[in-house]
Amino acid sequence: MNGRAKSMSFAWLACTALAFAAGPSARGQSTHVPAMACANLTSFRISGTAMTITKTTAIPAAPAGSTVLSPYPTKIPVAMPAYCLADGEIDPHVGVDGKHYAIGFAIALPNQWNGRFLYQGGGGLDGTVNPPLGGVAAGDDPALARGFVVVSTDSGHQGAVFDASFMKDQQAALDFAFAAIGKVTTVAKQIIAQYYGEPPEHSYFAGCSMGGREAMTAAERYPAYFDGIVSGDPAMRTDNSNAGDTWAAVAFNQAAPKDATGKPETGKLFSASDRKLLIDSILNECDGKDGLKDGMIFNFQACRYDPAVLKCSGTKTDACLSDAQVAALQKAFSPLKDSIGNEIYPRFPYDTGITAAAPQTMIPGLVPSAVPVSPFGPDLATTYDSDQAERTIAANGTQHLIDTYGWTNLTTFSARGGKLLFYHGLSDPWFSPLDTLAYYEKVAQANGGIDQVENWSRIYFVPGMSHCGGGPATLDNFDMLTAVVNWVEKGTPPDSVIATGKDFPGRSRPLCAYPKHAQYKGSGDPQDASNFVCAE
Repeated sequence: MNGRAKSMSFAWLACTALAFAAGPSARGQSTHVPAMACANLTSFRISGTAMTITKTTAIPAAPAGSTVLSPYPTKIPVAMPAYCLADGEIDPHVGVDGKHYAIGFAIALPNQWNGRFLYQGGGGLDGTVNPPLGGVAAGDDPALARGFVVVSTDSGHQGAVFDASFMKDQQAALDFAFAAIGKVTTVAKQIIAQYYGEPPEHSYFAGCSMGGREAMTAAERYPAYFDGIVSGDPAMRTDNSNAGDTWAAVAFNQAAPKDATGKPETGKLFSASDRKLLIDSILNECDGKDGLKDGMIFNFQACRYDPAVLKCSGTKTDACLSDAQVAALQKAFSPLKDSIGNEIYPRFPYDTGITAAAPQTMIPGLVPSAVPVSPFGPDLATTYDSDQAERTIAANGTQHLIDTYGWTNLTTFSARGGKLLFYHGLSDPWFSPLDTLAYYEKVAQANGGIDQVENWSRIYFVPGMSHCGGGPATLDNFDMLTAVVNWVEKGTPPDSVIATGKDFPGRSRPLCAYPKHAQYKGSGDPQDASNFVCAE
């Protein structure tokens, strides 16, 4: 598992904030008030469960623009309500390594509760209880601001975001992999029932990156716990994605100039003009396939780009790429396959964000992993073959514990009315959006075909968006939370979700559910989403 599993969804989860879009329709629910004082929650116990609420804090209401200070300072764009913040832990034990382990959690209980509960997914390898505000894919309107109860957790251990040492302890590893989700959900719902005198009317889960993987786990292992689930850029089968990332990085390292010690200088492989040339070429080939040349590739399925069109016929100039550069791109953006042609990991799409600033970049190469997975790390490797990748995956037992890719039987979840939304940035350099698409198509095949699965699950792709947010040419400001709430509670299928973003002020576009994409009608203001249709 590597540093690329880091969630980028809200500013306190990582360095790149995901913008938000308002979601007033998810507010339309009757309110409930506490049946007890916040401070009295510390005496609450659950029979048969080792759970302790260690601290409670009454948080006053705050105006729009207030700053959340921990762990990453960020401004909340809307007013926040008064709420009770309860911190606690579940199932404490001393691990095999002599360390204290427990499932740490924080739950925010608003003074005016709308009857809904949201489990907020984590990021990276967890290890921190992030503020339970519910900002993942929620627009400018975090779930807590809408009146949801929100819970967050460290998933069973404390430590740096990519510190995997807790895996030495079996129970800590199991809690991280899946068990914490069931335990925290059960405890949170009992705290809610105690505090308000009634249980949640509806329960939701939203997460991106590792939180997206946790969202998939919620649907697969706990099908009766949640009514609606949102999974973004899921960090599933991370051994395969690590292999695919390394394969791409090695392709660039092989072509890069070397320093005096023989180490690849990947930063010198593509100049600024080379990177601009590449993006312009990709746009020239693929941008207009959605009916409008606007710097974004919505019809990515029709994009059949080959960098060979830029190959120099003679001496290298700023108007072309060298043979080595073209070969590196072709290899890096091709699927990783084993020696007999079986795909180990799918390709990455050619998209507008592939030359973004590190660490959200594919070119000139991937940043080194924060948690090395093999001696062939992308910072130094110049040799790496498909058989080597396959052996590395087979030898790593971690993936078998956390893999959510292989399980497609969601019959219980769907039969009871559960709704599952996926989204993925097309410029994600760490987890290929085509891997998430492959999983969705596997689910469709196993559950009666896409026409049947569309009755309870949808997937959306975000042009230009990097991992969970960000990118130099994207509309990464969208509200999947309202979409799933309206589908669950009103029966309104989210055929599209409106997206905006700071990269294109005044522009809006529909993110259409796959296999459709946003297509310009041919007339009307091209900045306005209403002038686009969802087309195949």
